[in-house]
Amino acid sequence: MRLLSIKVRNFKVLKDLEMRDIPAFVVTIGANGTGKSTLIDVFGFLKDCLVHNVNTAVSRRSGFAQLVSRGQEKENISIELKVRLRNSVGRQRTVTYSLEIGERAGKSVVKVERLQWTRSSKGGKPFRFLDYSEGKGTAVVDKFGPDGKAVPDDQLDREENDLDAPDILAIKALGQLKRFEEVSQLRELIEGWRVANIVVDDARSMPDVAPAPHLDDTGKNLALYAQYLRDQHPNIFAELIRRAGERIPGLAEVVVEDSGDGRVLMRYRDAAFPKGFIARAVSDGTVKMFAYLALLADPDPHPLLCIEEPENQLYPSLMSVLAEEFAAYAARRNGDAQVFVTTHSPDFLSAVPLDSIFWLRKEGGYTKVYRASSDPQLVAFVQDGDKPGWLWRQGLFLGANP
Repeated sequence: MRLLSIKVRNFKVLKDLEMRDIPAFVVTIGANGTGKSTLIDVFGFLKDCLVHNVNTAVSRRSGFAQLVSRGQEKENISIELKVRLRNSVGRQRTVTYSLEIGERAGKSVVKVERLQWTRSSKGGKPFRFLDYSEGKGTAVVDKFGPDGKAVPDDQLDREENDLDAPDILAIKALGQLKRFEEVSQLRELIEGWRVANIVVDDARSMPDVAPAPHLDDTGKNLALYAQYLRDQHPNIFAELIRRAGERIPGLAEVVVEDSGDGRVLMRYRDAAFPKGFIARAVSDGTVKMFAYLALLADPDPHPLLCIEEPENQLYPSLMSVLAEEFAAYAARRNGDAQVFVTTHSPDFLSAVPLDSIFWLRKEGGYTKVYRASSDPQLVAFVQDGDKPGWLWRQGLFLGANP
């Protein structure tokens, strides 16, 4: 499963934005206020809509009036995804998921929710398998004959459904049913998305609950997650410690231990000392870099991982290392993992391939997106040996100066 393209309409500054042919590793740059964080929040918003409901997701962002683009208050917020899935007969297909959100009686509701794809391997008009509005609609189960070929459209079973509420996504309700295979895959994909923002103070905490199979969004359970890796995936933990020793200057060892009062703490040992220091006595950069490496070592990587400005509190020389680690993560899951990163660091950008770079700029008060590899001048400069970060400093990413 993989995200191929995204269209966003009327979501804050993203009045009319489209990204196509999205690669495994995406890095977005742009001046403050151009919509980098808003683009990342689209993924968090969709996940909130699915895990909770539409009204809750909108309310968490201060309500519909604050979320919809200015001047578009009477319009719906619209998000369209194109996603690559694999069906039960092993055939890859591209599905299009469309969601429109509006208001009814002061509450946010699902105005349109559709899922469609082309059934024939030879192409043709897409068939709509999911069509809902405000909790009511039709779902169709795709079918194949013994020879693996799609049965005729008029022989497919159609189900009329009435969901519990107008703000619940149909893919949430129907995605629990195995017969709606593509719906289940799409639900699984979006539920697996992660928007991470590592906070050093959180990553220094000493939690006292059960071991965690994933690092949380801010790194607050880092000690528990490290304990989980050590106990349940010792080979992965050993590799994490080895890589941390290579990536973080002076770091010789990281030890997870019981504090004696029911909590878990971590000790970071510098190569110059025989005993490690607890996290609050270690530099911000060391803690944050280890947290990123731990996040990227997840035995069950997220299909889409979003990270904002990872360069904060890290030494510039670590930027190329971090970019390399993100690219390696994006290569996992047999090509189905993706990473979105926003950055203000030219050093980080210089370690990123041109095809991964998108830049945002404001035009008429709204965001437009441009792909670096589609700019002939940038391509020529990079082919001549120039680094993207240097070109960015020189103002060649128009409207996106660092």
